[in-house]
Amino acid sequence: MQNKDKNECYVKTGEIQTTMRITVILAHPDKASLNHAIARTAIERIEENGYSVSFHDLYTENFDPLLFGDEIPKDAILPEVVKEHCEEIRQAHGIIVIHPNWWGQPPAILKGWIDRVIRPGVAYEFLEGDSGEGIPRGLLTAKVAIVFNTSNTGVEREQQTFGDPLETIWRNCVFGLCGITVFHRRTFGIVVTSTESERRRWLQEVRETIDRFFPET
Repeated sequence: MQNKDKNECYVKTGEIQTTMRITVILAHPDKASLNHAIARTAIERIEENGYSVSFHDLYTENFDPLLFGDEIPKDAILPEVVKEHCEEIRQAHGIIVIHPNWWGQPPAILKGWIDRVIRPGVAYEFLEGDSGEGIPRGLLTAKVAIVFNTSNTGVEREQQTFGDPLETIWRNCVFGLCGITVFHRRTFGIVVTSTESERRRWLQEVRETIDRFFPET
């Protein structure tokens, strides 16, 4: 179990409404994967604790990751599915992302989701007079973002050899830029050699993590 984050801030009982909605994004093509088990466990615990969930299994939904030029402008007319994702992420009180570590990156379908949904006017904006060369201001109202990863690379090698790029991507490039300061990421591994008892412990840790950041209302 990892130590509590230094910037950790709980969503406390009594300070929220039971209608608070948590967005859960899953990106793994195998329904028998640990990623899917993590998603099921997280959703179950979130609902047990009194929150509602917006859940998207990007592969099952066949989310199109391609961002075309006419979608880039802030005032672009967006496809309906992208508009729905944007509105959900705009209104979310918490965000959970679940995906494997593939080449130190999210799967392509999830990268495309970031490109199309974490967009100007929804997740961030540039201040007046800033033509885009400066630092944007985050717009997301979510107080907490959690990322659950799976990996077949050991923690020491991931950090020393590769520099743990997923930490930089999610903490700094995505959620930090969009105004979310309470961030928690946990990588479970090594999955390929894991035992059933290890995976059970990992799923229990998922429940405990949900309880820490989204306690019972």
